[in-house]
Amino acid sequence: MRRHVGVVLQDNVLFSGSILDNLRLARPGASEAELIAAAEALGVHDIISRLPHGYHTEVGALGSHLSHGQRQLVCLVRAYLADPTILILDEATSAVDIQTERKIQHALRRLCEGRTAIIIAHRLATIRDADRIAVIREGQVVEQGAHNALMQQGGHYAELYHAYEAGQEF
Repeated sequence: MRRHVGVVLQDNVLFSGSILDNLRLARPGASEAELIAAAEALGVHDIISRLPHGYHTEVGALGSHLSHGQRQLVCLVRAYLADPTILILDEATSAVDIQTERKIQHALRRLCEGRTAIIIAHRLATIRDADRIAVIREGQVVEQGAHNALMQQGGHYAELYHAYEAGQEF
């Protein structure tokens, strides 16, 4: 079952070693070129390449030598390499700045394509393209549907989305 489920959490953990070592955990037999190709496919290659030693950068205990956002990006690539049937993203872009998030939106769509993805997010751009969105307030599901349908309803989701868009325009 574990091989079929991939999880990227808000607070990710990396293991001591290089970025390549951490990526190789998802696909032990992969070549360095295959690991780098996965990062390229997700659009994060340039971010990793800018690190002091690129893919050979030592991440430190629990990833302590990387920023929170850099750790999340490595974990997204690791999930992509694992190619799970079910993918759970729990605030997986929360520590990624808006510019980086926009850069990897296409990659997240690609990562979720052809699999069941459960995405828990406050950043609405992360969930906009989901087949079904559930709005939860005070522990209760108050709305469900696709983005366009929820926008037409003009309820909680539409209010949240308009506020989110207004916050992006400054």
